[in-house]
Amino acid sequence: MKEDSTVTRLFASAGVIALSALLGVTTYMIVARNSDDAFAACRSGNVAGGAIGGPFKLLDETGATVTDAQVLTKPALVYFGYANCPDVCPLDNARNVEAVELLKAAGHDVTPVFISVDTARDTPALLTEYTDNFGPSLLGLTGSPEQIKAAAQAYKVYYQIPEGATEYYEVQHTTLTYLMLPKTGFADFFQRETTAQEIVDRVGCFLKAS
Repeated sequence: MKEDSTVTRLFASAGVIALSALLGVTTYMIVARNSDDAFAACRSGNVAGGAIGGPFKLLDETGATVTDAQVLTKPALVYFGYANCPDVCPLDNARNVEAVELLKAAGHDVTPVFISVDTARDTPALLTEYTDNFGPSLLGLTGSPEQIKAAAQAYKVYYQIPEGATEYYEVQHTTLTYLMLPKTGFADFFQRETTAQEIVDRVGCFLKAS
């Protein structure tokens, strides 16, 4: 049984990573290209903002309803995942928090945001516990199934909860981190293999150019 579980987990993780890469390519295709892009030197490719992100209403860790206008008041690294994620989410959140701390040392104020797609299990109280493991800077958000679906659609995020899921299950989801800027919205995305220092360098470029 243990061997079967390990194999299943490996296939699930591989599927998430492959899906993330595919959606990364899709992101390049769906966003607008702009030859006058002020951030061209900062981007990972021919990407310009406009198609990713949008209004949302979610619940913060206190259970209060918050909007994108309240959450994204400064540059943010936005990541969708879930608290019971066994491997991908903890690594990505830890990397994002590390990048934010390095940016803070360089004089840049950036918020790491974790939006849970697992509405059944990730209550505000549970998210508080989860985000505390990464330090005080990580902001956890959850919501109703309808609220999460709307936010995920705005960010072009894929997630799939298994049919008939009970207490123990894994969720397939996009593993991209989105850089959002207050004035311009979506700026760029970072894939799983991007290091904390690479995020620092690219985000720093955007902030200096903005």
